[in-house]
Amino acid sequence: MPETHLFEYAVIRFVPRVEREEFVNVGVILYCAAERFLHIRYELNEARLRAFCPTADLDELRERLRAFERVCAGRKEGGTIGQMAPAARFRWLTAHRSTIVQVSPTHPGLCRDAQAMLERLFGQLVVL
Repeated sequence: MPETHLFEYAVIRFVPRVEREEFVNVGVILYCAAERFLHIRYELNEARLRAFCPTADLDELRERLRAFERVCAGRKEGGTIGQMAPAARFRWLTAHRSTIVQVSPTHPGLCRDAQAMLERLFGQLVVL
């Protein structure tokens, strides 16, 4: 049986009006040091997002989420933050922000397969 590994994750939220503190979950970011895994999974259900906020700039939201992807990937395209160690990139991505893309507090867990856990959490927390 494969061994279990500690992982951390946070839910990525679309917060169109920060002052109202209302949000829609759009993705999950998961970090597992033992598997050298730092990935984001997101989906923009445009009909759902438009129902939640008809004036939402979905192109801007999409670009901000792509920036998260670039930082997770850890290449030059991720800028200065993308060059940091995976743990530091995860901490930077999950830091508290007051923007239209926010993340939940981080949560720990144990898994045997980080990619499978990311898909499971995405299904439970984002997909309707």
